[in-house]
Amino acid sequence: MLTNSRHRTAAAWMVAILCFVVLMIVTPKIPQSQEYHDFADQREFFGIPNTLNVISNFPFFVVGVVGLVLCFCRNYFKLSLQGELWGWAIFFIGVAAVAFGSSYYHLKPNDARLVWDRLPMTVAFTSIIAIFIIERVDERKGTLSIAPLFLAGIISILYWRFFNDLRPYALIQFVPCIAIPVMAILLPPMYTHSTYWLWAAGFYLLAKVEEAADRPIYEWTHHIVSGHTLKHLFAAVVPVFLALMLAKRDIETERQSLYHSWRLSWTKVKENGGKVESYSCTYTSVSAEETP
Repeated sequence: MLTNSRHRTAAAWMVAILCFVVLMIVTPKIPQSQEYHDFADQREFFGIPNTLNVISNFPFFVVGVVGLVLCFCRNYFKLSLQGELWGWAIFFIGVAAVAFGSSYYHLKPNDARLVWDRLPMTVAFTSIIAIFIIERVDERKGTLSIAPLFLAGIISILYWRFFNDLRPYALIQFVPCIAIPVMAILLPPMYTHSTYWLWAAGFYLLAKVEEAADRPIYEWTHHIVSGHTLKHLFAAVVPVFLALMLAKRDIETERQSLYHSWRLSWTKVKENGGKVESYSCTYTSVSAEETP
């Protein structure tokens, strides 16, 4: 059985690598646009260049440090698995490091400094994927995936820097944005409060929209705040939701996916003739007999 599991894991990695190679062959190179560094809000206050884009990174440091400290307070976050502990610790270290890397970049935006902006974000992205594998697929496989995913993230940054090609980095950044909400909906969770994953994904999506609308938002707010500054603030809410989830959750005794729960809710609504009522679903579990 263990051998079959290892074969399936190896096959999955081989398929993933093959898909990546094919993608790199059939898609064109994506160079880093220098227009990316031309942010709408370039005002200077208190001698700090691009002030608001710099100081808006401070929440990342606060959330990251608080989350890291609470990771090692087991009674608070209830991290029952060793792989979870290391996965979440790496995640919050990455979040805290974003404050330094992004601030350093925004003081003088260029490609060389952008490396230090993207590096901690990549650490956070890859650790989240490993955490999800631990929670939703297999604890051992998820724990073993922490190092390879972390290494893949670092390589994607180096590849972009040396070959001016963003394709590997784009995969590292955007695959979790698609995979995590889908997995959160379809796969039965190990813990309660699984909807917090979707709230976190929603705020990250809003942050990316604000990043893309940097200049229009700056104009709409009459040069009060830019889209990129708001992007930092909204992105910092993502680890807040995840920390709240860790603080509130318990072991899920009746494991069922969000999709299954929503289907039950929709069925109940239809049975009531389209009238939405407050109700609760109860499940009967078979209790195990205690042996003396």
